[in-house]
Amino acid sequence: MLIEAILGNFFVLCYVSEQQQYLFFLIICLCLPQIDKRHQSKDSIFFRDGVRRIDFVLAYVDDLNKEWEKKLERRKEFERNLENAGLKLEREDKKESEDGKICFVKIHATWDVLITYAEVLNIKVPIKENDIPSTVENPLDCMLAPLRLPEKVMHPEPDYFTAPFSRDKQELYLINDESTFFSPSMRNRIVNYILTRCPYGTEEGKKKFGIKRLLNNGTYSAAYPLHDCQYWKKANDPNCESERYTLYMEWARFLRFYKEQPLDLIRKYYGEKIGIYFAWLGFYTEMLFLAAVVGLICFLYGLFTMDENMSSKEICDPAIGGEIIMCPLCDQDCEYWRLNTTCESSQYSHLFDNVATLFFAIFMGIWVTLFLEFWKRRQARLKYEWDLVDFEEEQQQLQLRPEYEAKCTHKKKNPVTQEMEPYLPITSQAVRFCISGTTVLFWVSLIIASMIAVIVYRLAVYAAFASLMENTQTLQPISGLLTPQLATSVTASCLNFVIIMILNFLYERIAIWITDMEIPRTHMEYENRLTMKMFLFQFVNYYSSCFYVAFFKGKFVGYPGAYTYMFNRWRNEECDPAGCLIELTTQLTIVMAGKQIWGNIQEAIVPWICNWWGRRKARNNPENLYSRWEQDHDLQTFGALGLFYEYLEMVIQFGFITLFVASFPLAPLLALMNNILEIRVDSWKLTTQYRRPVAAKAHSIGVWQEILNGMAILSVVTNAFIVAFTSDMIPRLVYYYTASENEDSPMSGYINNSLSVFQISDFPDRNKPKLNPENFVICRYRDYRYPPDHEKKYLHSMQFWHILAAKLAFIIIMEHVVFIVKFFVAWMIPDVPADVKAKIKREKYLTQKILYEYEFEKLKERLCQGGKQATEEEFITTEGRMELSRAM
Repeated sequence: MLIEAILGNFFVLCYVSEQQQYLFFLIICLCLPQIDKRHQSKDSIFFRDGVRRIDFVLAYVDDLNKEWEKKLERRKEFERNLENAGLKLEREDKKESEDGKICFVKIHATWDVLITYAEVLNIKVPIKENDIPSTVENPLDCMLAPLRLPEKVMHPEPDYFTAPFSRDKQELYLINDESTFFSPSMRNRIVNYILTRCPYGTEEGKKKFGIKRLLNNGTYSAAYPLHDCQYWKKANDPNCESERYTLYMEWARFLRFYKEQPLDLIRKYYGEKIGIYFAWLGFYTEMLFLAAVVGLICFLYGLFTMDENMSSKEICDPAIGGEIIMCPLCDQDCEYWRLNTTCESSQYSHLFDNVATLFFAIFMGIWVTLFLEFWKRRQARLKYEWDLVDFEEEQQQLQLRPEYEAKCTHKKKNPVTQEMEPYLPITSQAVRFCISGTTVLFWVSLIIASMIAVIVYRLAVYAAFASLMENTQTLQPISGLLTPQLATSVTASCLNFVIIMILNFLYERIAIWITDMEIPRTHMEYENRLTMKMFLFQFVNYYSSCFYVAFFKGKFVGYPGAYTYMFNRWRNEECDPAGCLIELTTQLTIVMAGKQIWGNIQEAIVPWICNWWGRRKARNNPENLYSRWEQDHDLQTFGALGLFYEYLEMVIQFGFITLFVASFPLAPLLALMNNILEIRVDSWKLTTQYRRPVAAKAHSIGVWQEILNGMAILSVVTNAFIVAFTSDMIPRLVYYYTASENEDSPMSGYINNSLSVFQISDFPDRNKPKLNPENFVICRYRDYRYPPDHEKKYLHSMQFWHILAAKLAFIIIMEHVVFIVKFFVAWMIPDVPADVKAKIKREKYLTQKILYEYEFEKLKERLCQGGKQATEEEFITTEGRMELSRAM
């Protein structure tokens, strides 16, 4: 009315005719809705009516290319079928988007759709508030108060007894508000279920369906649920809970690294599958704290006893190590060298090769068992708290992959459901598995070939490093610290790390392709197959170089005059006189630290740069015109395999700190520091840099549990072999008890005893150095062989066989002791806590009682209304079930 009055006065003053006034008013009326719309904030999670919630968004680029008409037909058919399924759609034209190119389709699930598919998906909903008293308070809670989060953040909603939803029993459930009864994560899970199974036509005689196919062929560019607000501020709408903002402020910032994780809120916002990952990662990090402390103590023991180590003292002593002439480390070009040139490396080797190494290896074998057993208990508690106790059966039935249904044209009767369902013939399965297995073996062989190439590099460049360091004056000051062995080891480790990253990048795509080709039946089966392929590859890729240094390097060298050669050309590597353990530590540190640094760069910096670049234009627009669906569209996609890579990264790290921990007690400390950062990096990128993932259920960490169990068993074996064959502990103990002659200093003379004698005149021309300026007559080498004047010249001495027997005995004893303790600990710790078992039984009983009482009351109403004889029989049956329930 105010506009009409102003314009009326304006028309009077300007003498405008009535016809012109009418036309002008018509134009204004047409423009006003657009003006109002442009001034309303688009940072909303509701339709234009402000009532219906946006549960999912589809986006596509409306470009006029050669397939434009085909894509248009697919979209029309697909969206028509979505509407036929009961979903409500609201479209945003590309003119309304920030770049003028992208169209958006907003999807809302009505109450009828939600209750229909909640029953199909067997979703559990509240029926009564939980009246089971909480556990007794921990007396240490007051000390842990600084680590706690507010109660509203830790437990965002009350605890309820739940039951699977049924349309016929809606009065039973606690439905206070239909718009909020199903959480946003439940809603987007239901809509995603419909999207993955909605048909869009027939092409080439085959029925086509599913949003995944439409994304792959470019019909749609994106499909995602919306975040509920911007992460740095709360939503203006009071109906929005702003859980994303709460997660960012209380969880996703690094300054909150010392706080506990709000697992219930994570589960509510992202779903159980992501929640269980962060629960496992947090528990793993907590358990690492104990291992890191013990490892640090072992390292400090080595540091404080470094000056007391008799072996390094003798090596550094000019009167002992300075007088021992060592045989050349390569043929012809390398010169004779004095043992005391390895003084510094022998001292550093003692940091990791000492008696504490044995203790730490045994401790880690027990720690792994404690970690896995206590995680089972934690997982059982989460299964109860998150209503996942009966989830395993429903997952097997409900997670049939749409790709399996589409590609399998054969059908057979399911013996359980007695319904016809698609299946893949056994002959087709066999062919696909053969192709898959051959491909995996080829890539594993490629890794082994690359490792051999790195070994050849080590053999080929060692002579070059030795010659360079001897003839270059500028390197003389650091020649004691940077020996040819160490230089070769460091450069080879860096080269190996680069090869590992390249092969990982290539194999990831191959593994996904061959898993898709196998057409797994369920989502769980798909993830398990992909997990085994990727883990097998990464296991060989990451650990092969460490296995080489630990168990093969220096073990098949031969002796001067009869060296062994690779491909009859390159002489095999020798260990440092102080042992190969320091080289294994170097290899482990470079690969482990390099992987963690590269992983954090990939996870945090790369998505941030991509999002910054994608939003560069939007920063110039008013905030109220940059819609919520456009903001999320500009974020990165957290794909279906997003968690898979997170688990894989952590499991590979778990292997580093268990399989080779005897060589590097600081590995758990590095892993602990990385994981503290990892939790916050993962939470930050998930909350700020990625679109909201579709909620998914999971009752455990899946096949990763079995992989961790396997690695725990293997770690006992590898650490026993490292202590026995890679470290010098067993030879020192044998010398201490059998060959020591000095009671005051039992280990004096060990270095001389561990080096055999070779007569230089026995060198063949192939091995003999070109120069011998000091006319040495003999040289020493690391082995236990008879001297040249003995009748068993250069054969293994009796001491060699004593040491070998001691090593084998140690392996057997250590393995049996650790395994016995592991199995005893596993037997002592029940997988499910007693209080959780009692709560599960109590909840089942109360839930059954509530359901039976509900049925009982309904039957009484029917009887009061004049039911038939059948109804009376139902009444008696229900009453009997209630009595049986009470008795149970």
